[in-house]
Amino acid sequence: MTRATPKAPLNFAKERAADVAYDRIETLIAKLELRPGTPVVEAELAESVGLGRTPVREALMRMISIGLVTQQPRRGLVVSGIDVLEHLDVIETRRVLERLIASCSARRATPTQRKALVESAMRMIKAAEKGNLDAYMLADQELDHINHLACANRSAVNAVLPLVVKCRRFWYAYQHEGEILVGARAHLAMAEAIASGNEAAAMKGADKLMDYLATFTRRVIDS
Repeated sequence: MTRATPKAPLNFAKERAADVAYDRIETLIAKLELRPGTPVVEAELAESVGLGRTPVREALMRMISIGLVTQQPRRGLVVSGIDVLEHLDVIETRRVLERLIASCSARRATPTQRKALVESAMRMIKAAEKGNLDAYMLADQELDHINHLACANRSAVNAVLPLVVKCRRFWYAYQHEGEILVGARAHLAMAEAIASGNEAAAMKGADKLMDYLATFTRRVIDS
C-alpha cells in the first residue's frame, strides 16, 4: 500500500490524530490509490498513514457514516464505488452548502484567513499551469480547510465534507475530461470574492465553482 503524502504545514491545519488520519486516508481514496472495491484493512492503513490504529479506526467510522467506505457481508470494509449519474445530485446539494459557507466566510473571516484563501487559490493556478495534479489537489484541500474554519459554521462544514471528498475522487477518476486551469480560476474567483468581504459576490463565486463541476460531470456522463 502506498504511503499517503502528508499535507504541507499550515497554520489552519487540523491537530487531532483522528482528523489527520481522516485527511490522509481521504487522500488515498480521492487519488484512487485505494480504488473502489478495495478491501480496507485497519492495520495496513495505520502503517500506510503513519498513525496508530485508534485514530485510523475513528477515521474509518466517519467514512462509513458518509458512505465513502462500506461494510459488506463476508468482505468486511471496502472502498465504495463511484456513481456517475448520482454525482450531479452531489453537486446540486453541495451548491447550497457552498453558497452558505462562502457567505459566512465573507462575513467572518479574519484578515489572515482572507489572505491565506487567495494564496491557496494562487497555488492552484500555478499547479494547473504546470499540469501538476497532486499539487493542485493539495492546494485545493488547503483552501477548503481555511474556508471551513473562516465560515465558523460547523453544521454546514460537517454537511459539505462528504460531498467534497466525493468530488475530489470523481475528479481523479475522470480527470481526462476536466480543464484544470478553468477549475483553478473558478476557485480563485471564489477566494477573491470571499476575501473582499462581499457576501453576494462570494455566493456568486461559489456558484461559478459549482457550475464548473456540473459541466465537468455532464461531460463525463456524455462521453
